[in-house]
Amino acid sequence: MSLYKGIRGFKVQTLASDTAASGLASATWASGGTMNTARTWLAGAGIQTASLAFGGEEPTVSGKTESYNGSSWTEVADLNLARYALAGSGTYTAALAYGGYAAPSPRGQTEVWNGSAWTEVNDLNTARYGLGGSSTSSTAAIAFGGDAPPGIQAVAETWNGTSWTEVGDLNTARKEIGGSGTSTAALGFGGTSEPPQRANTESWDGSSWTEVSDLNTARQAMGSGTQPSTLAFGGGATGVANTEAWDGSSWTELADLATARKSIGATGVDSTSALAFGGNAPPNTITGVTEEWTVPSVFTKINLGQVYYNSGSNAFKVTTQSLPTGTWASGGALNTARYQIGGDGSSTAAIVAGGDVYPASPRAGAITEIYNGSTWTEVNDVNHANQAVTNFGTTTSSIYVAGANPTTYAESWNGSNWTEITTINSARSEATGTGTSTAGILIGGVTPGGKSTLTELWNGSAWTETTDINTARSTRSSGIQTSALIVGGETTPGAFTANCELWNGTSWTETTDINTARKENGVAAENSSSALTYGGNTPPITSNTEAWNGSTWTEVNNYPTANRYLGNAGSATAALGFGGFGSPTTITTTADWNVPEANTTITVS
Repeated sequence: MSLYKGIRGFKVQTLASDTAASGLASATWASGGTMNTARTWLAGAGIQTASLAFGGEEPTVSGKTESYNGSSWTEVADLNLARYALAGSGTYTAALAYGGYAAPSPRGQTEVWNGSAWTEVNDLNTARYGLGGSSTSSTAAIAFGGDAPPGIQAVAETWNGTSWTEVGDLNTARKEIGGSGTSTAALGFGGTSEPPQRANTESWDGSSWTEVSDLNTARQAMGSGTQPSTLAFGGGATGVANTEAWDGSSWTELADLATARKSIGATGVDSTSALAFGGNAPPNTITGVTEEWTVPSVFTKINLGQVYYNSGSNAFKVTTQSLPTGTWASGGALNTARYQIGGDGSSTAAIVAGGDVYPASPRAGAITEIYNGSTWTEVNDVNHANQAVTNFGTTTSSIYVAGANPTTYAESWNGSNWTEITTINSARSEATGTGTSTAGILIGGVTPGGKSTLTELWNGSAWTETTDINTARSTRSSGIQTSALIVGGETTPGAFTANCELWNGTSWTETTDINTARKENGVAAENSSSALTYGGNTPPITSNTEAWNGSTWTEVNNYPTANRYLGNAGSATAALGFGGFGSPTTITTTADWNVPEANTTITVS
C-alpha cells in the first residue's frame, strides 16, 4: 500500500546546524587563552596565531607587553613609556606602538619592537590618544583621529619607517576610532565625537579619505584586517558584542563576541581571521578574556525557500526573507542633485533621467545617469528635458515618458542613446509607469481636465488604452505589465490618499490601504504581491517606509532621511531610493534597502 508521504509528501534534508550564506556568515568566536594581566585601552599587532598586546590600563597605566602563540600569552619586555589609548601596527616580531595617554597629557611617542625589546623612535607630529591605526607593517603605517587639546582630531599621519608625515585629514573628526588596512589603503570606522557615537566609515586611498557605507551599529569600534576585508567588533559607550564584516562596499552583521566589551585589543589578517583580547566589560570590569574568530571551511549554503530539519535544535526550518528585517544603507551619490524623478532597474543596475533642481536648472531635466551598485555615471541626455517624469525598464533598454506639463511624447533608451518613439494617446503629466521597454504600463497622472484614471499599455511599438484605475490621481507604481500596483498619491490638489490598487493584467482592484497617506513617494516591487513604499509628502515630508506582503502593509525601518519626489528602483527585498527633495533643497544621496535571508522555525500542528 502506498504511503501518504509517498503520494503527497517530499523529502526534507536533515542538517546538524542552520545553513549560512557563506563561510563568513557562519563564523563564530571561540575562547582563547586568557591574558596574564587583565587590562583595557590596550593596543595590538600581528595575526590571530601570533599576536602582540601592549600598554593599557590595569586600572593603573600599564607598559606591559604580552605575546600570543595561538593558545597562550607570555609576558615579554615592557614599553619604555607606560600609556593607554594608544595604537599599534606590524607583527608580533616587528611592531609599532604610537600615541596614547600618560599623565598629564596626550603623547606622541613612537616605539618599535624587534621581537625582544622596544626602542623609542621619532614622535607623531600631533600627540594624541584614542587614535586609530592600521598596517601589518612596522615600517609603513597610518595613524588617524584621536583626542588632544584643543579637542577631537581629524588629523592623519603616515609612517615610512623613520618619521611621521601629515597627510589628508579625515572628513569627520573623532576619537576611539577603529582602523584596518595599510598606509596606502586603509579604513577608519566608528568612533565618537563626544557626542555622538559614530557609524561613519571612511576609506583611505593613499592621498585622501572618502566617506563610504556606515556601520550598522554606531559605536566606538575596534577592528582588524585589510581595507577590502575588515572585521569590526565590540566597542560602544558601555561595551557591546556586535561583530560586523566589511566586504569592500558595505557592513554585514555576523556572530557576536561571547563577552561584550569596549576598549579592546584587536589583531588579524582580514575578516576571516581575528583576535579580540582584553577590554572593559559591562558594568565596569577590566578583563583579560581572549576570543578567536573562526570561519569554517565547510558549511551548508543557505538557499531561499529551502526546507530542512535541524537535528541539533530539533526543529523544522525554512529559509525566508522577512521584509520587517530589512535595513537601509548608504549608496553612491548622484552626480546631479534633483527631484521629481522616476527611475527603474534593480538595486545594482538602475537608470534615471530628467528631473529638476532647486532653484530650477534647465539641463537637469535632460540628464541621464546609470547606477552599477556603487557609483552613478552620467550618460547621454534625453531629447526632451522635463521633470515629474517616469522611467521604466533597465539600464540597457528603458522608456522615458510624461512630464511636468501635459505631454504625449515618449523616448526609448538602447543603452547608449535616447530616441523618440510613438507618443502616448492622452496628454498628461505626473503619470506613473512600470514594466519593461517592450511591455510597460502607464497609469494616472494629470490631464488638462484634472486628475486622471487613464491606463495605457506599451507593447514595444504602440500604446493602447485599457481599463482605468478606480481612483483618479497622480501617484507612483511598480511591478510588471501583468502584475503591478499603485500606492498613495494626490487625488485633488492638497488631498493625499492612502489608497492602493492592484493590476492583474486586465483590471484594477482596490486593496488594503497603506498606513500613512502620502504623495511623491518611492515604490519598489517585482509584482503586486510584494512591495515597498518609502518617503513622500504626508505632509510634512516623511521618511516612513512600509512593506506589502500581498495582504497588509507593515511599517518597517525608515528611509535614512525625510524625502519626497525621489527616484525608485528594485524590488521589495532589494530596493533603491535616490535623489529627491529633502527640505529645503534637492539632494544627491542614494539609499539601498536589503532584506537578509534567514532561517525560520516552522510550527507544525
